[in-house]
Amino acid sequence: MPIIKLYNTLTRKKEKFKPIKSGEVGIYTCGPTVYNYAHLGNLRTYIFEDILKRVLLYNGYKVKHVMNITDVGHLTGDMDMGEDKMELGAKREGKSAQEIADFYTKAFKRDIKHLNILEPDIWCKATEHIKEQIELIKTLEKKGYTYITSDGVYFDTSKFKDYTKLSHLDLETLKEGARVEKNKEKRNPTDFALWKFSPPGVKRQQEWSSPWGVGFPGWHIECSAMSMKYLGDQLDIHCGAVDHINIHHTNEIAQSEAATGKKFFNYWLHGAFLNIAGGKKMAKSADNFLTLENALIKKGINPLVFRFAVLQVHYRKPMEYSKDTIKSAKNALEHLYNQVRLLGNKRGKIIKEYKEKFLEAINDDLNTPKALACSQELLKSKLSHKDKLATILDFDKVFGLDLEKLQEQKLPPEIDRIVKERKKARERKDWEKSDILRAKLQSLGYVVEDSKDGMRVYKI
Repeated sequence: MPIIKLYNTLTRKKEKFKPIKSGEVGIYTCGPTVYNYAHLGNLRTYIFEDILKRVLLYNGYKVKHVMNITDVGHLTGDMDMGEDKMELGAKREGKSAQEIADFYTKAFKRDIKHLNILEPDIWCKATEHIKEQIELIKTLEKKGYTYITSDGVYFDTSKFKDYTKLSHLDLETLKEGARVEKNKEKRNPTDFALWKFSPPGVKRQQEWSSPWGVGFPGWHIECSAMSMKYLGDQLDIHCGAVDHINIHHTNEIAQSEAATGKKFFNYWLHGAFLNIAGGKKMAKSADNFLTLENALIKKGINPLVFRFAVLQVHYRKPMEYSKDTIKSAKNALEHLYNQVRLLGNKRGKIIKEYKEKFLEAINDDLNTPKALACSQELLKSKLSHKDKLATILDFDKVFGLDLEKLQEQKLPPEIDRIVKERKKARERKDWEKSDILRAKLQSLGYVVEDSKDGMRVYKI
């Protein structure tokens, strides 16, 4: 296998990747809390994780990818205070928690399809793994890591010596952050809930019987229970966004290693934030988030423009989002598409020299900006069109930009008729009619892109 180097948050350095099983990789990625739409910041993280998976596949590894769906237990405060986000979503929309979960799970899957993100091999919902979570808590209880308060069963972080090994922060610093959400019954500010009791006299939509009382699991326990169930002895790589480091992933490690006495995942990879104007991270809690639908699709912009924008920034660097960011990425992607169209449709051979340069880039901690530069070097070379096409399509196994679909699509007769009508409207500069026909095409599931090279129409 070629050498792949990945930045491991656990050791704070780039390391040569070595899987537990030769030629096979187990990956666990923290999935969405399905009480609302995923925003572009969330989707940036999923694109980075998709690039990781594609790079491993490109290098010849067999990948087993597990992603959770959080449909219970994630409270509005990450330190176990506040309302359950699922119950909150249900109240907001006048639906059941199950209906909310189903709706936003479908929306999330639709988003990742638009972005060419490969689906995980295993989707696992927190609500469908209550038994496994209870069993893990029982193991921790037997080993003396838990205590009970009036509102739940808690993990005693003072009994886990390596609690700060992922965050690399002083314990007092973590305690100070944890004091934001006060719970006088906690023995230590960093202690976290494994199981929360339903409030007295309140019937929750989502609650289960347990040895400790009726209630629901804490947010962190689901990832430990499900990753160990489905990956078992393949705990290679765990991914997420940087905001998971100090709390969620730190707590996962503590409870998992306390229960098993073994190392919980060898490599921890984290993607940086997507920031909006003023350097603020995009977040639902800040009510400043944009979705793929309202930021791109409704405006007739190919969702892959956002994917391309993400590829232009290294996953560990903060990314600035603005209209100019999207405009620039749209122009650059269209330029790439035009370059590839000019190559025709006959493939030659993949050129070893350029493949080696490409591998050197992506295998160096997923350096997609350098890999894109390598692609431009290829396309501007004096190689034959056939060899350029074969090589760039090979690179697109990692990029995921649909370069193979650039040959003209045969549109259905009705769609073709509308496209021709719109073309005539634009020729006579009837912009109002042009916009009406664009909207009609969009309602039928087609994206229209106008550029100096003409109009491109394709199904999404």
